[in-house]
Amino acid sequence: MSGGSAYWIARFLFEKGVALTYLIAFLAVLDQFPALLGEHGLLPVADFARRVKFRQSPSLFLFAPNDGAFRTGGWAGVALSSVALSGAADARFWTSAVVWAALWVLYLSFVNVGQTFYAFGWESILLETGFFAIFAGSRGTAPQMLTIWIWRWILFRVMFGAGLIKLRADPCWRHLTCLDYHFETQPMPNPFSWRFHWLPPWAHKAGVLYNHFVELAVPFAYFAPQPAAAIAGLLTILFQAILMLSGNLSWLNFVTIVLAIPTLHDGWLRHLWPGSIPAMHPAGTAEQVVIWVLAAAVAVMSVPPVLNMLSRRQLMNFSYNPLHLVGSYGAFGGVTRERFEIVVEGTRAPSPFASEWKEYEFKGKPGSPIRRPPQVAPYHLRLDWLMWFAAMQPDRVPLWFTRFAHQLLEGDRGVTGLLKTNPFPGAPPRYVRALLYEYRFTTPAERHTTGRWWNRTLVGTYLRPTALRAGSLDEVRR
Repeated sequence: MSGGSAYWIARFLFEKGVALTYLIAFLAVLDQFPALLGEHGLLPVADFARRVKFRQSPSLFLFAPNDGAFRTGGWAGVALSSVALSGAADARFWTSAVVWAALWVLYLSFVNVGQTFYAFGWESILLETGFFAIFAGSRGTAPQMLTIWIWRWILFRVMFGAGLIKLRADPCWRHLTCLDYHFETQPMPNPFSWRFHWLPPWAHKAGVLYNHFVELAVPFAYFAPQPAAAIAGLLTILFQAILMLSGNLSWLNFVTIVLAIPTLHDGWLRHLWPGSIPAMHPAGTAEQVVIWVLAAAVAVMSVPPVLNMLSRRQLMNFSYNPLHLVGSYGAFGGVTRERFEIVVEGTRAPSPFASEWKEYEFKGKPGSPIRRPPQVAPYHLRLDWLMWFAAMQPDRVPLWFTRFAHQLLEGDRGVTGLLKTNPFPGAPPRYVRALLYEYRFTTPAERHTTGRWWNRTLVGTYLRPTALRAGSLDEVRR
């Protein structure tokens, strides 16, 4: 095997990985989108649609900003993802391309009206990766090396951009101390984060060095001859697997692993492949022309991301066009040194003062100190992530949070369905409030003695006791 024909297994696994990521994303749409962005959501798409034009944020839902359309789009995405995952449309280039294109258009439509709840770098990574999966080719066609290079170019920007932003944005990456804080202060720790946090200091320093090596040196080998490219891909996969073990970063690590698969030669993968590789024929002339035109377009669109990586004012997770194609990426340029959490509480007492408050528990983010951090990724809990960001700016209560409090006071089932527990299942509370706590992992001795995962200290009030008065929020003051 030579050229693109040596990457048939890699292409197969890459496509299935992208399809699985799409499936996870659309399941999250069905579960969360109506409550967050639906007709009665925290940031209704209908309000957004009145403020923007299609060319600014192209989306099918600008024409139908209603829950019925959102659910239909979500189920259509699940169905199309399942088709792509099964390989049912892979017999011909054009049938495969239509399925992948429909997936991209649908998910782009959700992202472009998703506002702050969809303003995450991995949304753009999935959209760009999904778009270029359109041109993967049919099952019986030899993969084209140009598509392999395009997929590797996405991986390069994800990894190298992340490495550069770390060196530029926070001195702890240069001082090799960032991992002293990261596992404790990352957006959503998982069951192993506590253990990673209490690794010895030398292990944290070694982890930062490995991070710099994999993000700053290894990416250039993606474009080297084999076996260098495959070794670089395996180092990247190992790195992303460690990140998956140490925290919940949505599908960022998973989709990066998927992007690393096209670095692997079938000579390496054949040992793990249970079946045979089908006979392949070269791509047709029309298909080859399409790929060459696509490669030329990628080259032109790559100029801003390259200039961004060279700039001292590097942007992180920035899209240069509303189609989310050929963007700039990065992660954890800055690492917070302290962890703050917003704890939301409610009470049915006639007065909010000297009354018993009950805490709302979220599905993913830290709450009760005795609760073990859950494993959530590659699923994405959008409300929990936004709570992490909100806690970093306690003097600015965002609009979505005040609407969240309003919905809790109304007992909205959509919003309470986003939570792990609703302490007021029969009737909504009379008052809600939000307190700001500092959280720190317990020491091994404290963990052994108390069973707690966290110590938390009250810092202040994020939202004063609030009630509904004539359908509007009213803060209660002494």
